[in-house]
Amino acid sequence: MDASEIDHESATPVYRQIAEFLIADIQRGTLAVGRRIPSESTLVQRFGVARETARNAVRYLRDEGYVHTVPQRGSFVLDRQDVTEGR
Repeated sequence: MDASEIDHESATPVYRQIAEFLIADIQRGTLAVGRRIPSESTLVQRFGVARETARNAVRYLRDEGYVHTVPQRGSFVLDRQDVTEGR
């Protein structure tokens, strides 16, 4: 997915569209547990969005338990099984 696949006219906010793309990569294993997801800067360039939009996408992933963020290092994919089992 890239900027040409973002639907700015959709009822789904752009940040959620980006988050859904990253979730699909996580579920496919393209973004493996423990690996860093693309940086906000990379998301800005890739999707042609504002930094705040990229930040909201990462925040959504964090709030939904897909990633955890380490200051100055990035956001890393969590093991969803650990999250759902309360570990």
